[in-house]
Amino acid sequence: MAFVRLFGPNGRKGFFLMNSKHEHVSPVKKLVLSAMFLALGLVLPFFTGQIPEVGSMLLPMHIPVLLCGMIVGGPWGLLVGFICPLLRSALFSMPPPYPAAVSMAFELAAYGLTSGLFYRRLRGKGVAGIYLSLIAAMLLGRVVWGITRWIMMAFGTQFSIALFFAGGFTSAVPGIVLQLILIPIILAALQKAKLIE
Repeated sequence: MAFVRLFGPNGRKGFFLMNSKHEHVSPVKKLVLSAMFLALGLVLPFFTGQIPEVGSMLLPMHIPVLLCGMIVGGPWGLLVGFICPLLRSALFSMPPPYPAAVSMAFELAAYGLTSGLFYRRLRGKGVAGIYLSLIAAMLLGRVVWGITRWIMMAFGTQFSIALFFAGGFTSAVPGIVLQLILIPIILAALQKAKLIE
């Protein structure tokens, strides 16, 4: 995906979205897109009614972070993923600041980074590349979340292998399924509209 400066009608310059991996995406456009995904990450959890149990099942913040990494790039996905839960906690007190928001910040940062890095390598493989990128990001993100929670044990939080599998996998199955269905559809629609390559 790229935004390039071209001459429009009457010789006026304008920005157009191009479908070429060889074109350069301006930092301003990356910033705008990342801000949009960050805003989505702040808003989507309202659709779960701000109920932690529902949010931990459907994982609404994960979708825009994964999309940001795959569309804008891994470093931007990392930034959005890290900021989103902390900012949402500060603004709306959900997720709770500690340990939830802190551990989620590292988890979502890993999602955004790895989804972008893997998709950059694998996007030529079509749908298979999307699924491989998503699965890799989900696994690595949960490992980072587990490591973060394990480190937090030194500061008085409780954690165990059972809690890792329950929080990272068992209770998250609906959200994982939702991501595996929605994200490829969204990317396919954007590609069909020639908004991304």
